[in-house]
Amino acid sequence: MSKLTILEFPDPRLRTCAVPVTRFDAALSQLIDDLLETMYAAPGIGLAATQVDVHRQLLVLDVSEEKNRPLVLINPQLLAAEGEQVYQEGCLSVPGIYADVTRAHSIQVRALDRQGQAFELAADGLLAICIQHEMDHLVGKVFVDYLSVLKRAMVRKKLEKARRARVDAGQREHAL
Repeated sequence: MSKLTILEFPDPRLRTCAVPVTRFDAALSQLIDDLLETMYAAPGIGLAATQVDVHRQLLVLDVSEEKNRPLVLINPQLLAAEGEQVYQEGCLSVPGIYADVTRAHSIQVRALDRQGQAFELAADGLLAICIQHEMDHLVGKVFVDYLSVLKRAMVRKKLEKARRARVDAGQREHAL
C-alpha cells in the first residue's frame, strides 16, 4: 500500500467528472487499499478517487469511532433522498476549512463492492452526509460550492495564504 497525494482546492482537477469503473482487477484492489490508507492517515472519514487525481467512480469511507468499518462504493447511484440536515463539513481537499452544508437526512444508494457485486445501502445521519459529500467529488463538486461566492473567495484566500506559509517554511528549512 502507499499513501497518495490529495489534491487541494482550487486545483482544477477536482472539477473532473469521474467515469464508471469497468475492470475489477488487482490494480483496482490496490487503488482501494491506497485510498483507505490515505484516508486513515490524513485523517479523514471519506475519500473519493477524484481527490487523488484518479477520475473513476470510486469512494471509500469509514465513519466508525474505531476506524475499523471501511466501506467501498464503486459506481454509486443515489436512489432516494429524504429530509434535510445541516452539518458542519470539512474536506481533505480543503484543509482546515469547515462550513455548514445542508444535505438529505436519509438516502438509499446502489453501488458495487470491490469484487463488482451490486448492493444497496440505506444511510442516515453522518453516513448519509459522508456518502453525499464523496459522491459530489465524483461529479466535480466540492463542498465549498454550497457556500456563497463571498465565502468561497475567502476560503480560496485562506488556503493560498496557508500554502504560501508552507512553501516559505520549506524554503527556510532547506536554506539552513
